[in-house]
Amino acid sequence: MNSSADQLSSEARASLPRHVAIIMDGNGRWAKQRGLPRVDGHRQGAESARAVVRAAGELGIRYLTLYAFSVENWNRPKDEVDALMKYLAYYLKTETGELKKNNVKLEVIGQLDRLPRNVRMQLEKTLRALAKNDGLTLIMALSYSGRTEIVEAVRDIAREVRAGRLEPAAINEQVIAQHLWTRDIPDPDVLIRTSGEMRVSNFLLWQISYAELVITPTLWPDFRKPQFYAALEEYARRHRRFGGI
Repeated sequence: MNSSADQLSSEARASLPRHVAIIMDGNGRWAKQRGLPRVDGHRQGAESARAVVRAAGELGIRYLTLYAFSVENWNRPKDEVDALMKYLAYYLKTETGELKKNNVKLEVIGQLDRLPRNVRMQLEKTLRALAKNDGLTLIMALSYSGRTEIVEAVRDIAREVRAGRLEPAAINEQVIAQHLWTRDIPDPDVLIRTSGEMRVSNFLLWQISYAELVITPTLWPDFRKPQFYAALEEYARRHRRFGGI
């Protein structure tokens, strides 16, 4: 789905998704193809994230969720994880100014208590600095697992039932959704996955039940504004039926 177009068609502009979610895949392969350390792929991938956040904000998209680090990623080699966490803290610190200038609000979902203390402290600073913005809401999924999110929601609901605050018969989709980490965020309209892999990798399992899936062979470090526009053009060609005809 590579595209050199730097303009979005009027049809795509007329049917922009409210919420775009992206599985940013291929950093390691990008680096390996070039004989570079994997961390160089992550560093270049951060440039792609910057470009896509800027493009989404310019278009007026309301929500953008980036799958930045999964629970499963903790199983990677320690030096790679340490480098990722160091670069994450650096990215948050250095991007705060531009995000604030562009009226971007930041939210974070995942098992944040597992993040290193310096990353949590920088997250808190960045969240505070951007809290009053009302443009694009950027959601970073950090130490995130869709199954874990659902398990924690079930535990919270079970505690409410045990305390007598909720009847089992009253549990419905809305109740479950209100106990997820994304409780105040609308479900994604489109899920983009880079690198050509055909799986959702434990990402927003509840929330993407009716999302359109757009798969591109482009590795994430090469995914910039033209590729983002190509994905939006593909989304605009879809007919969303939500189970209807």
